[in-house]
Amino acid sequence: MGEFREHELVITTRDKVMRAWQNSTELVRDFQSYAHDIQDDDDAVQVFLDFAAEEAEHASRFLAMLHQYQKNGIN
Repeated sequence: MGEFREHELVITTRDKVMRAWQNSTELVRDFQSYAHDIQDDDDAVQVFLDFAAEEAEHASRFLAMLHQYQKNGIN
């Protein structure tokens, strides 16, 4: 059991915030791409643009957290 603990992977809060930031930025790109590709449904375009903007806010908040972690030397 002790040997297993030595090699246990620890996922930190910073790791989770980093992954959430990556996911959010990917969703922004996806939603913008979907809005750009849709030609026949203005309502759907607007929903995707709204979601892209909302997700960009999430990404921005996660990035601010990452900058704070970096400033404080948190790995």
